[in-house]
Amino acid sequence: MRQPSSNSKIKVSDQKDSSAFFNILITSFSTIFLAELGDKTQLATLMLSAQSGRPIIIFTGAALALITTSLLGVIIGQWIANNLPRQSFTLISGLIMLSLGIYLVTQGLTDYFY
Repeated sequence: MRQPSSNSKIKVSDQKDSSAFFNILITSFSTIFLAELGDKTQLATLMLSAQSGRPIIIFTGAALALITTSLLGVIIGQWIANNLPRQSFTLISGLIMLSLGIYLVTQGLTDYFY
């Protein structure tokens, strides 16, 4: 029986890397795109563009700001991945989200009843 050549192993590995790359790219793009759609940043950009009449400059500034904040998120995320065990990070982030949810519910109830 013929053994697969090292070239075929490389091609399969390249296909997996390419597939993983595009899956991660599409997931990150769609997640950020949907999260940013219609938020206060987009509305602020819309207003700045309407007021200034210089949409290219506003687009450039807004794009650089989003790139910078995304870079900061990636750098901090990489640091967390390298320095915190995954289970600890999951627990801590879950507790933060739970705390924020409880805080928002109590604020909403307080505003509703008082």
